[in-house]
Amino acid sequence: MTTDLAADERFKTVLDRLTGLSQRDYYNPYSLFEWPESLPEDAWWMSPELLSVHGTGYGGTLTGEQLRAVSRWESLNFYSLNVHGIRELLTALVARIHTEEFALPSEYFHHVIGEENEHMWFFATFCRRYGRIYPVRTLGLAGPGVPEADHFLVFARLLIFEEIVDVFNQRMGVDERLHPTIRQVNQVHHQDESRHIAFGRQAVALLHSRLRDRLDRSRLDELERYLKRYMRSSVDSLVNPAVFRDAGLPEPYRVRREILADPAHEEYTRRVLRRSVDFMVNEQIFADDGIPPACAN
Repeated sequence: MTTDLAADERFKTVLDRLTGLSQRDYYNPYSLFEWPESLPEDAWWMSPELLSVHGTGYGGTLTGEQLRAVSRWESLNFYSLNVHGIRELLTALVARIHTEEFALPSEYFHHVIGEENEHMWFFATFCRRYGRIYPVRTLGLAGPGVPEADHFLVFARLLIFEEIVDVFNQRMGVDERLHPTIRQVNQVHHQDESRHIAFGRQAVALLHSRLRDRLDRSRLDELERYLKRYMRSSVDSLVNPAVFRDAGLPEPYRVRREILADPAHEEYTRRVLRRSVDFMVNEQIFADDGIPPACAN
């Protein structure tokens, strides 16, 4: 892999550009954010269109006050998922930085590690100040059993995670219905994630192109099935019964099952995953844009 990556001039050019942008756009988050003592609890904390209940039959039964309560706790769940996802990302990068296989991108890894550590800090700070950090829900996905694809799967999962998050960041960063602190957190994260996504797409495309020369069709298909299951589980993790409990809704597990079974959740899933799925199809990583149905567990 070392020779292949090092020989790819486009990848080298992208890395140089992203490293330069990271240096140019560097900021100190510890002095950038001014955290108010509290945020109004009766306001929107997440764009209503991004709520898991949006457009569902159950969501239509909720009052405006209940919807705003859901928005508060779904906002905190979203930032909690970022904390846990960033921890996985950092673990993966630290394990690979300055190894033979990843000698070329290691310089840029230093910037990503620093930026992601700061992202984890401000997401965790938001959660701890204004609510709590929700514990991670284990996805429980069995791996595809293709050892040659370990690097590819790590970077593919990280890319999927970052692209899902950025869908929310872009919308909430400019939503005037949200408190300025909420908008700022999302704006700042989107600024950095646009670079990380650009890197991730290059890395995932290159790693998969190498695998196509080494793996037969059946194993490539298994990688596709695994990543599609990962996508589904990632979106379904946004529907958290602990959120509904904290928002004061009765029978939170029943609420989750009802939302996951609602046709509106499929449209929500397609909307959140559209950019990631289109990329995977265009790069011949996926044969089609189908995603497995939700599992109401």
